[in-house]
Amino acid sequence: MSVRQAEIALASADGHRFNLLARIPERAHAALLWLPALGVAARHYLPLAEALNARGIAVFLHEWRGNGSSSLRASREVDWGYRQLLTLDLESSHAAIAAHCDVPVRVIGGHSIGAQLASCYLALHPGSYGQLWLVASGSPYWRTFPAPKRYLFPLAFQFVPWIAERRGLLHGRRYGFGGDEARSLMRDWARVGLSNRYAAAGLDVDLEAALAGVQAQAHAVLLARDWFAPRRSMQALLDKMPGSRSRITTLDDAALGARADHFAWMKQPQAVAAVLAASTAAGDA
Repeated sequence: MSVRQAEIALASADGHRFNLLARIPERAHAALLWLPALGVAARHYLPLAEALNARGIAVFLHEWRGNGSSSLRASREVDWGYRQLLTLDLESSHAAIAAHCDVPVRVIGGHSIGAQLASCYLALHPGSYGQLWLVASGSPYWRTFPAPKRYLFPLAFQFVPWIAERRGLLHGRRYGFGGDEARSLMRDWARVGLSNRYAAAGLDVDLEAALAGVQAQAHAVLLARDWFAPRRSMQALLDKMPGSRSRITTLDDAALGARADHFAWMKQPQAVAAVLAASTAAGDA
């Protein structure tokens, strides 16, 4: 199957520049806007794109601010949070897809925080996508995690924003968490972890109410050894969208062909791609 490859240069309204990586097979029946995990560049999901291309799905890999092709890097002088990601950058990627791929099935999804923000974007734009895919994701609310780890989470959700504010950004790789992350982004993330309520500083929208109005077909993939996104965490995110038809598929080591944890699947994504692609059928909006 022939696949058209493109790096679509985009600019957000505030001047942020980045490339949207596109892999579009001929006779595609569905198009996916895919949002990465925290601190992960878009190019690391090219194996997933290839696996989905083989199943007739065009894939557009979004780039977060501060990663990969992004023109910005977090610093004391350069900051952003959920508001900029949801209302500026994702708006640009969403608009670009229609110009490059006209197909009947529209899907938004992501990995980890990517799936969380995909859900929030869909909440802000009802009906923009008919399907929502979540891989290794869920609400980071501390009570959804098993003991004894969950008792450490409230401390982490207070420490991370504090150190990011003190240093001007979070040097995440020093702590084994994300990359160089903007301090406002970490505040928005930590707020969810402590309260289980999504909000974006500076955005005059009740995201929780908006999530409750989402009506889509939601398919989540749970990795059996993933302590970053256990079942209760994933279910807590899906529960915020009671109007959506949702289901969870669990993959273990044998099904995945790799260790079924938060990141290993990215190098061997065939099983994840097969599960997700099965939920698309030509003609579903």
